[in-house]
Amino acid sequence: MSERAAPFYCPYCGDEDLRPSGSGHGAWECASCNRAFRLSFLGLLAKGLSRSDSDGGETSR
Repeated sequence: MSERAAPFYCPYCGDEDLRPSGSGHGAWECASCNRAFRLSFLGLLAKGLSRSDSDGGETSR
């Protein structure tokens, strides 16, 4: 059985005092800034696609 990775820092305040929220899968609560947020997996990138390919600009080498 494998566990999913947990966030290390709050995306809003940067504090490490995070707890899973009872609001569903991927929901977390930050005790420091009193915010709740949800993390989700969006999908895989196409093979061979790099960050420079996605901005539409050309890069010189």
